Amino acid sequence: MRVVFAGTPEVAVPALDAIAASPHELVGVVTRPDAPSGRGRKLTPSPVAQRAADLGVPVLKPEHPREPEFQEALRALRPDCCPVVAYGALIPQSALDIPEHGWVNLHFSVLPAWRGAAPVQHSLWAGDEYTGATTFRIVKELDAGPTFGVMTERIRPTDTAGDLLTRLAEGGSGLLVATLDGIADGSIEAREQPTDGISLAPKISVEDARVDWSEPAVGVDRRIRACTPGPGAWTTLDGDRVKLGRVEIVTDGPDLAPGAIQAGKNEVLVGTASAPVRLTDVKAFGKKQMGAADWARGVRLPETASFE
Repeated sequence: MRVVFAGTPEVAVPALDAIAASPHELVGVVTRPDAPSGRGRKLTPSPVAQRAADLGVPVLKPEHPREPEFQEALRALRPDCCPVVAYGALIPQSALDIPEHGWVNLHFSVLPAWRGAAPVQHSLWAGDEYTGATTFRIVKELDAGPTFGVMTERIRPTDTAGDLLTRLAEGGSGLLVATLDGIADGSIEAREQPTDGISLAPKISVEDARVDWSEPAVGVDRRIRACTPGPGAWTTLDGDRVKLGRVEIVTDGPDLAPGAIQAGKNEVLVGTASAPVRLTDVKAFGKKQMGAADWARGVRLPETASFE
């Protein structure tokens, strides 16, 4: 089939590479416009745009896919199908209708669970034991289209959202190519999603990522892992924001009030509503990330220090 791939962030690159290496003819790529990046806020192409340039594939960067000029350019490429991974914009019906086989999305959950922008983060935060990826045909309703295929992945106890998303992106790329193969030869057909088991996964905000020390340790751990690497879990100390890396639950630790900090020579413990947690990495505002014990020595914490 002639395919036009749509995607934007780094997590979409494995699927782009898998399609480029497949028997399908990659005739174009759609991605979000160049965006400011780095300290100089220089306009920078998306990771997908950069990879497409390496592959020598034409790239379309519409401000919005409803633009008539974009739809004319897409129609000129004559795609049979448009596979999608984390493109980042809603696709109007007029664009969905252009390829004969529609737009096929790779979504990082086992649908109908965790429809929305942050399925991996919400799966971790909820304490799911398994997640996965699903291919489905895009329809007007969010992530509600009929599904083609699915893969599952066990969530490991120390997984961050970044860890899990990396594995799903690699495994999901094979699922997406297999789905395109099945559509091309007519061996698979889309099936409507169940009406039960639907859950939503809206984008996680910076405020959502603020650690609540009045939660049990397992809740603190899940929140931090779900928000790593982005938007990044944080707390405050004397009014200043502090970013936190993953933590370790200490089952036989001291009895600390929620948020209370106990800094030793080689470790830093923080109280929760249940057991304390051991900090690994800490990044104070305007500083480099460092080990928690080094951070504690640098700020010279008083015995009454507490995160807020």
